[in-house]
Order: sequence, then structure tokens, then C-alpha cells
Amino acid sequence: MGWLEVIVLGIVQGLTEFLPISSSAHMRITSAVFFGNDPGAAFTAVTQLGTEAAVLVYFAKDIWRLLSTWFRGFTDARVRRTDDYRIAWLVIVGTIPIAVLGVLFEDQIQTVARNLWLIATTLIVFGLLLGLAEWIGRQRVELNQIRPVDGVVLGFAQAMALVPGVSRSGGTITAGLFLGMTRPAIVRYSFLLAIPAVVASGIFQIPDVFAGGADAPTGLQMTVATIIAFVLGYASIAWLLRYVERHSVYLFVWYRVVLGVVLLVVLSNGWLAAI
Repeated sequence: MGWLEVIVLGIVQGLTEFLPISSSAHMRITSAVFFGNDPGAAFTAVTQLGTEAAVLVYFAKDIWRLLSTWFRGFTDARVRRTDDYRIAWLVIVGTIPIAVLGVLFEDQIQTVARNLWLIATTLIVFGLLLGLAEWIGRQRVELNQIRPVDGVVLGFAQAMALVPGVSRSGGTITAGLFLGMTRPAIVRYSFLLAIPAVVASGIFQIPDVFAGGADAPTGLQMTVATIIAFVLGYASIAWLLRYVERHSVYLFVWYRVVLGVVLLVVLSNGWLAAI
């Protein structure tokens, strides 16, 4: 893997990870169009460590508060009645679906799920679902009002992002809007929910990145790509949180649909290989 590809993919990862447009789809499409290959699910997972590091830094105070509250809750009954304690448990419970499904379908995720026909379809279908959720969502439920059943639903919504094109944030934002959550609340929760799964996945797949032989990236290349993803990911978080406070998500809906349609046209004309 050349330096240009590594840098470009680091930029793509950082810019798209937190937007509801699927970073894995963009990594796959960018590599196919400009470099004629597939960087692999493992490369994507490891560079996500950079963007998740951005989440850890951006939400450091929130994360520390939730963790400390969770641990104190084991010995203090009063703490167990707080919103922070409940949210911490919801993040843990919501992580279970993606952890279980990720292990069960690891082979399919790294092979057939990366087919560009499937990615084009999921971009369009889940883009339209996001638009429908924005249209009919009541947007009255705040972060401290999430119920346990909502946490489970949001966990399975995040798990759908194992298929490139769905989008981790897109899946959780769509489900959250259908559940009546406000945009800022569900976006913030989706960031917190992603941390355990993405960090674990990235660390677990580090060996797979370097198992690709001569085409595998070097340790230095992976480090550079991850740092780029961190810097741009941090900026992306700040932008998205401000954006959803004042705007709908229809911009992302139209973007996903247009990109999916263009990709279908390109594949239909044989201008790009699907695998």
C-alpha cells in the first residue's frame, strides 16, 4: 500500500466516520475508484481507532463522569438512581449486539459484505430510512429519558453498520429519531455507544492489517493514517453537533441516495468491478 493511498484513506476516514454516510463505504469506494483495490475491513477498523480517540478526547468529561458513576453504583444505592448510571448501563447493553454479531459474521463482513452492489443498495435504502425518521420523528426525548428497551433497539441499529453502507451513526440516528429522540441527544449518544465496540474491534484486527503480505501497510503508515483520522475526526464531531442543533439530516439523506445511484450506474456500465 502506497503512501498516497494511506493518506487519502486517513482523510476519508476522519471526514466520514461520524457523519451518517458510512465511512466504511467511502473507504471501499475511494480505494476501488482511485487505487483499484480494497483496503479491507481490518484497515478500516484500525484507522477507526483514530476517530474513536477523537471521541475520547472530545467527550472526556462525559466519559469520566459515566465511568466513575457506574463504578460507584456498585456500592451506593443512591448513585444507581441517577441518569448517568442508567446511561452507562445502556451503553454497555447497547454494545452487546454488535459484539456478538461481529464475531458470528466476521468472515462475511470481511468478504461478501464489501461487495459494491450491496454498498450502493444500503446507501440508498438506509438513506431513505433516515429521511423517513427525520420526517415522522417527534424529537421530544432527551438523552436522560432513554429507556432500557430503547438502548437495546439502538444497540441493534448500531450493529447494522457491520455492513458497509449502513453507517454506525446513521443507523443509531435513524433508530433514535424513530424512537422520538431529539437530534442532538441521539447524535451524542451514538458517539458514546460507538466507543466500546470500535476500540475493541480496532485492537482485535491490528494483526489482520499486517497479514496482507507485500501490499500490507507498514506500522508507520498505519500510525500516520490513524493520526490524520484523529485530527479530522475531532473537527467532524464538533461540526456535526453544531449542525444538528439547527438543521435536519436531509442533507445526508440526499447525499447518500445520489452517491448510491451514481455507484449503481457505474457498476451497471462495467466501469468498476463490484468485488
